[in-house]
Amino acid sequence: MRRSKNLNPPSFCPISSLVYILDESHTPITPISFGRIQAVAITNHQLRQLSPTVLAYLGDGVYELYVRAVYLQPQRLQAYHQRVVAQVRAESQAAQLTKILPLLTPDELEIVRRGRNAVKKSPKRLAVDIYQQATSLETLIGYLYLHDLDRLLDLLSKFDFD
Repeated sequence: MRRSKNLNPPSFCPISSLVYILDESHTPITPISFGRIQAVAITNHQLRQLSPTVLAYLGDGVYELYVRAVYLQPQRLQAYHQRVVAQVRAESQAAQLTKILPLLTPDELEIVRRGRNAVKKSPKRLAVDIYQQATSLETLIGYLYLHDLDRLLDLLSKFDFD
């Protein structure tokens, strides 16, 4: 019976860890990489022109895909979904941002600030500051996805997934 297992990502793997198909002796036999999908080459000037909400929208999708790949293993779909949802909730994203804030460069802190200031109102179930932090993280992820994928992977590797 074949099983899949998450292994540490090599530096060339753009979004997530590689997933390996294991044979019966748990030896990796086939790497499956999740490739980077980029429809348009974007200049730094064009990147700076994107609104924080557009970057957050992109970052939300990139982050969810990353989390889904982290938890990719044989398990019931409902359990898999619950683990992913627990990590992509605004509260979890705010906690992840707090962990990496000391590691951010001045340019990255500016992107975080822009993301935070883009939030006008939050869902009723959330405090505004939590929603602002989550949006800030998504904005940063969207920005780094388009600007510096190696840096994005470095920061994502600092996140704490149970």
